[in-house]
Amino acid sequence: MPDTKYPFWLGGVGASAAAVCTHPLDLTKVRMQTLKHSTKPPSMFSVIRYSISHSGIRSLYTGLSASIMRQMTYSLVRLGSYESIKASLTQNGPASSGKLLLAAMLAGALGGIAGNPADILLVRMTSDITRPPEKQYKYSNALTGLISLIKAEGLTGLTRGLGTNTARAILMNGSQVGSYDFFKTKLLAKPLPFFNFQMRDNLLCHVASSVLAGTVATTVCAPADVLRSRVMSASGNASLIDITRQALHKEGPRFLFKGWTPAFIRLGPNTVLMFVFFEQLKKGWRTLQSPS
Repeated sequence: MPDTKYPFWLGGVGASAAAVCTHPLDLTKVRMQTLKHSTKPPSMFSVIRYSISHSGIRSLYTGLSASIMRQMTYSLVRLGSYESIKASLTQNGPASSGKLLLAAMLAGALGGIAGNPADILLVRMTSDITRPPEKQYKYSNALTGLISLIKAEGLTGLTRGLGTNTARAILMNGSQVGSYDFFKTKLLAKPLPFFNFQMRDNLLCHVASSVLAGTVATTVCAPADVLRSRVMSASGNASLIDITRQALHKEGPRFLFKGWTPAFIRLGPNTVLMFVFFEQLKKGWRTLQSPS
């Protein structure tokens, strides 16, 4: 029997709720990735101290409006598309892990394209403090930032970093959403070894699956995430090749994993919260749709 058909927007709401909780960590990750001229890579705590000392504790929520816009475009499309494709694939029985992985990657590509403008705004708003005052964008919120972006760079400005962002979205959805489904299926399939404990489709299973998925996603996506942040925060016509070449020359290959720790600390809880919220929203929807 096919699963309940869920509203397309359900995943976007769950991801938005998670983003509100983890935004300071996302902001710290982006600032670590876009700080380029220090001889020693900045630590997560030094970036947090720098942010608070310059703009106060409220600065840790700079760009929250862009984060919500991003989740209601990028995550809404990637999760909604995946659920739709998955429902189609499983109409006549369980789909293979390979098919579900490809479905997750395709949905990720669609989400990356849909969320690109909001991603640009989010990166610029969260990394503005790391730029010289004369080069700051000073977007007050996502809507005014979107208008300013279009006025300054035209509609083509909305596609800045689209290639790296789409590649990252493919990797993210495949490694996060695809692996979540994989781990959840494996945990529910048979008792855990050494513990003789059978998982059920409940909160414990959702948390365990999402922690594993967050670990996989952070590792797979780190290089693309750094390059995306560098391209989107850049001004002028600097290309991905130019930015990568300069970063490799000045910082070495390790720059591709800048911000890995806050990315993991952020993506782990974000993945857990996103899937927990999403699963609870789906549970609530099933309850509403079931006959009374």
